[in-house]
Amino acid sequence: MTPESDAEETQPLVRRPDGSAARGRRVFLAAFAAALGPLSFGFALGYSSPAIPSLRRAASPALRLSDSAASWFGAIVTLGAAAGGVLGGWLVDRAGRKLSLLLCSVPFVTGFAVITAAQNVWMLLGGRLLTGLACGVASLVAPVYISEIAYPAVRGLLGSCVQLMVVTGILLAYLAGWVVEWRWLAVLGCVAPTLMLLLMCNMPETPRFLLTQHKRQEAMEALQFLWGSEQGWEEPHMEVEQQDFQLALLRYPGIYKPFIIGISLMAFQQLSGVNAIMFYAETIFEEAKFKDSSLASVTVGVIQVLFTAVAALIMDRAGRRLLLVLSGVVMVFSMSAFGTYFKLTQGGPSNSSHADLLAPISAKPVDVNVGLAWLAVGSMCLFIAGDPQALRNFLARLRLLYLQCPFHSILCP
Repeated sequence: MTPESDAEETQPLVRRPDGSAARGRRVFLAAFAAALGPLSFGFALGYSSPAIPSLRRAASPALRLSDSAASWFGAIVTLGAAAGGVLGGWLVDRAGRKLSLLLCSVPFVTGFAVITAAQNVWMLLGGRLLTGLACGVASLVAPVYISEIAYPAVRGLLGSCVQLMVVTGILLAYLAGWVVEWRWLAVLGCVAPTLMLLLMCNMPETPRFLLTQHKRQEAMEALQFLWGSEQGWEEPHMEVEQQDFQLALLRYPGIYKPFIIGISLMAFQQLSGVNAIMFYAETIFEEAKFKDSSLASVTVGVIQVLFTAVAALIMDRAGRRLLLVLSGVVMVFSMSAFGTYFKLTQGGPSNSSHADLLAPISAKPVDVNVGLAWLAVGSMCLFIAGDPQALRNFLARLRLLYLQCPFHSILCP
């Protein structure tokens, strides 16, 4: 990314005549309200980890998860998220950023409510599918809303908070699952989206979206609410037009190069298996014969939050490329160590990915296995620490560049 494009990226959509930006405090409240979407997203991702062992021990046979049902319970949220991403892309430009966030709170609450009232496995899977749909919408709309309401001095900070809220939601799910069963955990999952719904009702639409709808007066009022109550705002001389993507645009290097790089990086990051670890953390640690799998999962969650915060702080200084290379090396090393652990502890030829969670875990030291259990925890913590947070920021900056400057003048010279 060139210095010229960075300079354009930091230009606010609407600014004061003297070029300075008002330091309104309400922009932080609006950003927090929108960030409750990623928080709910993270809670939904982390929910399956403590819920699966609990459901495997459910008293009712209709609710007790088999091996295949447990796998679907964790993974089906990604199917909903895929559909939610498509739906969110359609909603964000037609219904607006604010209304899209309000609407995504409905499947969040509905999904967790269905799980809470579940009488059979199908209701559990249906609830997870609904929360996945909401995750897809929230993961797309929340960063757009925050980037469009923030003034340049805090745009990077608030943008980094999106991923931090996701991993915080995962950690909260692990912590709550340590002390409550799956039904009450689902009840807690309704709290963040409900709070987002209440707060967002009192927040304005983004000034940029209002300008694209030719509602300049409403955009000015939204800006004064967010940035401050001072008068004298003026619209800069820039064309605010939405250009539809066409396949013919892929012939431009400025289009297909970042497109291929972004898609490839995201695909490799997903294929690294980080989502599987988030979904089945407790199951993995129980199979690794770790005595307190809940504690191990919380440890992984804490590590993820800490390193996400560190990555956000050092990203601009260290650079995205360096962090991506380092994260790849760390993840390869940690996965190799984790695979070595299972190779050493698997006594028989069986290498099933499903553990019998109903079987009691021995509290006695089992010579080498229990001593090596910390290798499993350590390698997982190292893997999570190396999860490429720089990748998400890189893709977010590509999106932000598209939002903040004319499409053709930067990508199609």
